[in-house]
Amino acid sequence: MIVYFVLKMLELGYVMKYRKPYFVHTPFLLRKLNDKQKFILLNQFQFYNKLTPKHQRYFEHRVASFIVDKEFVGREGLVVTDEMKILISATAVMLTFGFRDFYIGLISKIFIYPEIFYSTANQEYHKGEFNPKLQVLVLSWKDFKNGFDIKNDNINLGIHEFAHAIHLNSIKERDVSSTIFADTFKELTTLLSEKETLRKELIGSQYFRDYAYTNQYEFLAVIIENFIETPAQFKAQFPEVYDKTKQMLNFNFAGY
Repeated sequence: MIVYFVLKMLELGYVMKYRKPYFVHTPFLLRKLNDKQKFILLNQFQFYNKLTPKHQRYFEHRVASFIVDKEFVGREGLVVTDEMKILISATAVMLTFGFRDFYIGLISKIFIYPEIFYSTANQEYHKGEFNPKLQVLVLSWKDFKNGFDIKNDNINLGIHEFAHAIHLNSIKERDVSSTIFADTFKELTTLLSEKETLRKELIGSQYFRDYAYTNQYEFLAVIIENFIETPAQFKAQFPEVYDKTKQMLNFNFAGY
């Protein structure tokens, strides 16, 4: 017990100084994907191909583990396939690849519709939504796929909805990665509230789509979409915001 407490205090000091966990991945008991599943990653998930071989092994383990941890449910007659499980899970794993705890505990089920669906939450048609009370993330498969077909338009349904889930999960949980995420987002909102010029530049640039300014939740989801899809442009135009986003996600791999 004393050793555990000492280690926790040592890591706390490390986190306060470097703003990242002392370690993220462990090389033990790694799950593997079968050949068919790995083929899907190699051919349809660009981010995976940017990783080093070591990081690819960690990524595969996390995708396999995420699939086991979540219940995937097809709606309106849709049959859930390996492709759906792999690509949806890979999206979640990509966003949490810098986290030690990557499971996003607020999600227990993932509902997949063939396309746009009617939501009873607000009586409107949606492409995706996240319900933290029911611990359900809902996606239109057609629109999820469209998000990856165009890789630099900064619109990606899967990234957007998982970003919402990660954000709310970071508020609820107190693991080291969630704490860094939540605290860094607070730092970012403080930065933007104090720097009026930067705030006006963000809005005036039209780099982030207008939906980002709906509320803080949509702002966070949109900037993560931009961070993943057009990192070079993001960094060149708004380096301070880029650095905070990178710190939130602990994204120190794949050239980011």
